[in-house]
Amino acid sequence: MPPVYFTDSGKGFPVVLLHGFCETHEIWSGVISHLQSSWRVLAVDLPGFGKSNPPAIPDSLDDAADLIISWLDSIHIRKCVMLGHSLGGYVTLAVADKKPELLAAFGLIHSTAYADSEEKKANRNRVIDFVQQHGVSPFIESFIPPLFANPQHAQISKVVAIGKTTPPETLVAYTRAMRDRPDRTSVLAGFAGKILLLAGEFDNLIPVASIEEQARYCQQPVVAVLQGVAHMGMLENEAETVSVLRVFLNEAVGQPDNRLN
Repeated sequence: MPPVYFTDSGKGFPVVLLHGFCETHEIWSGVISHLQSSWRVLAVDLPGFGKSNPPAIPDSLDDAADLIISWLDSIHIRKCVMLGHSLGGYVTLAVADKKPELLAAFGLIHSTAYADSEEKKANRNRVIDFVQQHGVSPFIESFIPPLFANPQHAQISKVVAIGKTTPPETLVAYTRAMRDRPDRTSVLAGFAGKILLLAGEFDNLIPVASIEEQARYCQQPVVAVLQGVAHMGMLENEAETVSVLRVFLNEAVGQPDNRLN
């Protein structure tokens, strides 16, 4: 049995979608509906989130990456494009670090190769303390809305509902893992394929300037800035996100007709 839950849609070259912190594969549903006509799209629940119930919650992003690599091996995927949103981008970088030959290309969707600053690490510790004292729901209610440029966006309630399903032990474990993750700009520099760096104009968590700075490490950077959105581009502007992904995938691996997994 695979170590994670996933959906599998379409045919062609495999595209693996990894969700962000306190999300599930459902966050990608709109994107999948557009990409599945041209590629095989696999959207996973990271270990401990959604319907993925591993024997133990990963202690590090490297542990999560090992489970993703094991899952892909179990379904005989030898090469894919991996796209990770936020936390999913951190796991994608860990996969690229461990097994670069698995990836034809990869994308950081509102994510970063930089380690946490001391200020961010302190914020992670405050999140852990808050959740341990007050639980998941009040944290999610305050955490999710600022991820959107429009605080009244219709999708906020959906993301809040998904976030509230996160087990407290999962939330705490991944907060620690994100806090302690290493700088992985060397992964950007060492990867020979295309790397998508997608940013939101109003994303305060992963600023545009930071993304443009990281592009200089990459051998084949593809930088895209979504106007009028913050940290949740696939929901705030699904059409433009899909457009960017289509161009990137076409350039990285082409159309599906005669490609094998």
